[in-house]
Amino acid sequence: MKAVVNSFIIAIAMYSKIPMPKTAWNPKNMKYTLCFFPVIGVVIGAILYAWGRVCMEFGYGQMCFAFVGTVLPVIVTGGIHLDGFMDTADALHSYEKREKKLAILKDPHVGAFAVIALAGYFFLYAAGLTQIWKTDHLLLLAISFVISRDLSGLSLVWFQGAKKDGLLYTFSSAAHKQTVRVVLVLILGGCFICLILISPVIGAVMALASMWVWTYYYYMSKKQFGGITGDVAGYFLSLCELANVLLIGLLGRVL
Repeated sequence: MKAVVNSFIIAIAMYSKIPMPKTAWNPKNMKYTLCFFPVIGVVIGAILYAWGRVCMEFGYGQMCFAFVGTVLPVIVTGGIHLDGFMDTADALHSYEKREKKLAILKDPHVGAFAVIALAGYFFLYAAGLTQIWKTDHLLLLAISFVISRDLSGLSLVWFQGAKKDGLLYTFSSAAHKQTVRVVLVLILGGCFICLILISPVIGAVMALASMWVWTYYYYMSKKQFGGITGDVAGYFLSLCELANVLLIGLLGRVL
């Protein structure tokens, strides 16, 4: 039980800015860390849902909901996944060989393509949020944050890594892979069921889109980088969330 509690603490401390007590980062304490990765999605989803309800109650308007809602996940996570999104976008747009792309991922400097990609990401994300104004759509949005982190966690214990060092390798190698896979698959299945119960059409499209982005992530990472890295995992998570926000906003207006 102590190992489970420590895994929970490490997961929250690593993937968010939520204050947590300190614990040793060793293989024993990190065995089940990835099982708790979706918990951060629950926290973000709950905050966005609450913010949406506040905007509805007090008439703050869609623009206010969208702009603040775009920033809230970044505040909770500290931007860890967007950092990976920017680095990966920079590497992909370099059109260099694999070794050079991997070097770009490790480069602490910010490239022009990274800035352009982030600006486009925020504009599209905010645009999607401006179209989300129903309670059931807010619930779909909340669940999408859990799905993106669940699939990201699954990739760490299923996909090939590009390197034999780094933080991603530390987490994936320390994980009790069979337990993590079972837990995350069950959570994913539960999320997909909830999506379809809330909105059969939009929910089904979201589930399919999430799996499509996950599949793209697998083949792209293998071709471009020789496997996944922490930055590429952040790239996937960000794309998955963007796809779901846009789907909820656009389909929610016509269905």
